Amino acid sequence: MTEINSRFEQASIAAKSLPERPDNNTMLQLYALFKQGSAGDVTGKKPGMFDFVGVAKYDAWEGLKGLAPEDAMQQYIDLVTKLGGSIDG
Repeated sequence: MTEINSRFEQASIAAKSLPERPDNNTMLQLYALFKQGSAGDVTGKKPGMFDFVGVAKYDAWEGLKGLAPEDAMQQYIDLVTKLGGSIDG
């Protein structure tokens, strides 16, 4: 496992125990960066228009299309750290 993968995994654990729950926009940013870092560009069909949360998540992830997974991982690590997540390594 590369160093970035290891730190990304540590950040995903730290994100679950942040000192405060981030606002909804930051939560969407965390979600999108995590998905882009772990799965690459968005896949699957966009949820129906009445699935407001699903559409918001899909749109946030789709907004990162083309971002290299390693870059998304680093941005995710940086954001979790900024929000007070403790990442060792």
